[in-house]
Amino acid sequence: MVPLPAQGHLNQLLHLSHLISFYSIPVHFAGTTTHNRQAKVRVHGWDPSAATNMHFHDFPTPPFHNPPPDPNATTKFPSQILPSFHASMELRHPIFSVVETLSKKARIVIIIYDYLMAYVVQDMHSIPNVESYCFQSISAFSLYSFYWEGVGKPEVKNEAEILKEVPSMEGCFVPELSEFSKLQQEAKKFHSGDLYNTKRIIEGFYLDLLEKEKVSGTDKIWAIGPFNPVVIPERKNSNSRSHECLQWLDKQASNTVIFVSFGSTSSLSHEQIKELALGLENSGKN
Repeated sequence: MVPLPAQGHLNQLLHLSHLISFYSIPVHFAGTTTHNRQAKVRVHGWDPSAATNMHFHDFPTPPFHNPPPDPNATTKFPSQILPSFHASMELRHPIFSVVETLSKKARIVIIIYDYLMAYVVQDMHSIPNVESYCFQSISAFSLYSFYWEGVGKPEVKNEAEILKEVPSMEGCFVPELSEFSKLQQEAKKFHSGDLYNTKRIIEGFYLDLLEKEKVSGTDKIWAIGPFNPVVIPERKNSNSRSHECLQWLDKQASNTVIFVSFGSTSSLSHEQIKELALGLENSGKN
């Protein structure tokens, strides 16, 4: 597993790692020490002691060569995490060494890499017994909507009319992200297909469109989700205690709590934070 060092990306591939490990297949999760720790601490719903086939390869965090983000920039996302993305490209040679070592002991090595980490795994094609699969961390609907807008929003069938209601992506991302994405696309030298954290019963229509138009460069697509556990196992010992905020939440009556999440895609001004805080306070809810 070669995840992008952003929580939503780390989390999904760690969920998939747990699922695969339950089939007695060894899984190697490669990243920086900081981000591997972040992924393990924040994941919920899995018994850590059950994943005996999971191996974490912790590398030092590469130096950040990019300047810090401009807090006054008109477009902020994802400038606050771009330095981490660029630093992750330094993992190209360390991760290759890991895979090369594993390839000498195994009949076949399967690499599953985040679509924004293609640069890191671009040398793997030189190892004869290695296959690689690109993991698309966003939904099939989102990926196709990006593509549809990029090709000029052509006419669509009635089933895809909802695409016309999706706000434009223009101005949502800093130019540096487009440059980073282009670099990843150019490095995508070989892969056996795309994996999605979804099901065809949910997104079959858009998965079919992605296949037909080879939006990501392949018509080999597998919907193998959802990865997250549907049933949360009962905690049997004190070592698996949940975060204090979840302990607090468990004590609240049903339908009495407002949950607000902005994710890493948001960067709020002090004025926006103040107004949101006042609005939540005035709601009278926990």
